[in-house]
Amino acid sequence: MFISAYRYTGPLLEEEALKKAAENGLSSPEFLELCVWLGSQIKPLCNMEESITSTDDIESFQLEISGFLKEMSCPYSSLISGDIKDRLREKEDCLKLLLFLSTELQALKILRSKQIKGSHLEKHNEMYQEVQAICDALGLPKSSSSDIPPLLANVELKIKDILSKVQNNHVGKSLLTKPLNSDQVERLEKINDALRSEYECRRRMLMKRLDVTVQSFGWSDRAKVKTDDIARIYQPKRYALSPKSTITLAHLLAAREDLSKIIRTSSGSTRENTVCAINKVLMGRVPDRGGRPTEIEPPPPEMPPWQKRQEGGGRGGWGGGGGGGRGGWGSGGGRGGRGGGGGGFRDGGRGGGGFQGGGGGYGGRGGYGGRGGYGDPYGGRGGGGYRRY
Repeated sequence: MFISAYRYTGPLLEEEALKKAAENGLSSPEFLELCVWLGSQIKPLCNMEESITSTDDIESFQLEISGFLKEMSCPYSSLISGDIKDRLREKEDCLKLLLFLSTELQALKILRSKQIKGSHLEKHNEMYQEVQAICDALGLPKSSSSDIPPLLANVELKIKDILSKVQNNHVGKSLLTKPLNSDQVERLEKINDALRSEYECRRRMLMKRLDVTVQSFGWSDRAKVKTDDIARIYQPKRYALSPKSTITLAHLLAAREDLSKIIRTSSGSTRENTVCAINKVLMGRVPDRGGRPTEIEPPPPEMPPWQKRQEGGGRGGWGGGGGGGRGGWGSGGGRGGRGGGGGGFRDGGRGGGGFQGGGGGYGGRGGYGGRGGYGDPYGGRGGGGYRRY
């Protein structure tokens, strides 16, 4: 049976059983299960949105199979048009459905196998180019065969021949003294990927700073007339820089013990390669741009949002003397607005009044209630109020 090649292990492997299931159509559970299985094999191969999953509800199955066939551009009009309940009543239509799904699955598997072979071939070509570069560096003749193992055998023989002609300590001992298993190699690859991503970000930032710096050099009038000359010199060197790191696991395997020796960047041997004429240029005195927090004056105090700004007076405290502002307890201001001239909670009259108002402090002139008595608004300039002492 044709579906046996797709690793189908259901009950419809025999041709007679398949014909009987097609005659029963949607009333056959085996037919529904085969359609669901074919749909599950097709969907991941072409990233489809629709799927066939329902076998318990016939109406849901018909809706799903209709959407699935339309997304796949089914050429059989009897399966995608007309009344949805009449599309799979005939045996021929059921066989058409199975034929279409199985042939689509076969075509998708063929395309996928070609893609896998193509990726393997591309990877093989990349490895072959790297091995051929090693052979060219060692002076080995080019081989007509593209097999990598014979090339590696020739490389090994050539390296052994070269090492036999030099001193024992010429290459040095390997920095990595223990062999790596597959799990360790995989973990090192992940670590290297994370480091390469981090350093790629840093390299991009430095390259952008380089571009901005060189661009700022062209702002002067003298440099504007030499824009083409600057670009002719700068652009080739700039585009030779790559933000991606070229460090791989092979660099770790090839590292020697001398790599672990830390050399100061200011040492004489290092400065011989990094010294530049610009390092000897001394900058003169530059103007002071300020910006020190200790030299900044604080802003003027702001009025509270719930109070209007008042000129010539503030709010008195305990026994304070606000000049026309809102008095505190026993404040002794002048001729008063709200709380002025005696202060207190209520408006005073002319000098005095209010709760604990008066000409003095607490219990000043006028006694406890001040000249206006206890609560001056109910009295007059004097003598009024609830109580008087």
